Amino acid sequence: MARRPDAEVTVEQDSALRIVEAYRAASKDTLADRMGISIVEASAERVVGTMPVAGNTQPYGLLHGGASCVLAETLGSLGSALHAGPDRITVGIEISATHHRAASVGQVTGVATRLYGGRTVATYEIVISDGAGRRVCTSRLTCLLSEQVPGQAPAAGPSANMS
Repeated sequence: MARRPDAEVTVEQDSALRIVEAYRAASKDTLADRMGISIVEASAERVVGTMPVAGNTQPYGLLHGGASCVLAETLGSLGSALHAGPDRITVGIEISATHHRAASVGQVTGVATRLYGGRTVATYEIVISDGAGRRVCTSRLTCLLSEQVPGQAPAAGPSANMS
């Protein structure tokens, strides 16, 4: 009996599913969890996630710029972990953000797109938009990829730096 092509899971897809599930399990009671970040889609090339504006604001009731950075680093770090693979670790080494407009209600959506994926470095552009699709923030994250430390237990999740 022939298998349906869409029913097959490749080794790479299986590895990505394990990393995403490990991320979700490791995210409980972390900053990303407390901020309400949800992963909608995840691959090494593209990660999509959402975050509510409520509870992540500065005193004027606008989305806090630091909250945008946390969303950006969370999405880019997950993409980097997926790029690195299950037996490697990834740590953020540089993040930048340009805040274009305010958001005060609803949720924002971040889309992390891999710009560069090498053996030791991965860089992602993260575009954060409001509910109307207007760009709120553009961020760039660079992560260092390395092997697990010999003789030590694996990191507590798919990445040593899952913000």
